[in-house]
Amino acid sequence: MNETLVECRDLRKVYGRKTALDGVDLSLGRGRIVGLLGPNGSGKTTLIKILCGLIQPTGGAAAVDGRAVGPYTKSIISYLPDRMYFADWMRASDLFDLFGDFYADFDRKRAEAMCQSLGVDPRDRMKTMSKGTKEKVQLVLVMARQAQLYLLDEPIAGVDPAARDFILHTILTNYNEAGTVLISTHLIGDIERVLDEAVFLKEGKVTLHDSVDGIREKTGKSVDALFRDVFRAQPMEGGAF
Repeated sequence: MNETLVECRDLRKVYGRKTALDGVDLSLGRGRIVGLLGPNGSGKTTLIKILCGLIQPTGGAAAVDGRAVGPYTKSIISYLPDRMYFADWMRASDLFDLFGDFYADFDRKRAEAMCQSLGVDPRDRMKTMSKGTKEKVQLVLVMARQAQLYLLDEPIAGVDPAARDFILHTILTNYNEAGTVLISTHLIGDIERVLDEAVFLKEGKVTLHDSVDGIREKTGKSVDALFRDVFRAQPMEGGAF
């Protein structure tokens, strides 16, 4: 088993004139909860989609568990996108059937237990659920797998503050501890306490990658405070933004 789970070297992605990733070098080990932190437009979703195999990089290379992104890596990655992707007519139980067919590591009993703890009835159709409940179902589908890499794109962005702790607790108590969780977010204050490491992504480049304890020791600041300093909007000439 490779101790290094994720390896990116000079990873680049360009959309027309827009550079989304600009030479990203990143190495992640196993058994970690890592925050992929940056403002909107910094390249977080692009990086996650490349690791998932949903888009191809313009240059450079990405590997998971020592293998280039492809069919094998897709089988060991559990991905939570930043938007809904299931049909309104489906029930949560239908989605459990679907995931059970597609993924050998999907644990239906765990999914049903999570639904119970989150107050979700698997017999309800998606179209009858609130946006927050749909996001809970999507989270259950992802966390009920015994994956090696969990890629969570803004898992708490669409829920109210009261529900965030519940969702983070669900993540912490259900992921495969031999695997790694990569959480993309700009809501640092809400997730800092669960992170082992933080990666700052700015304009498509990794500007910082360190343990949370290391950041606090070296800077004397919390990750949230450092993030606010690094990504604070700078006034334009004349004082306008």
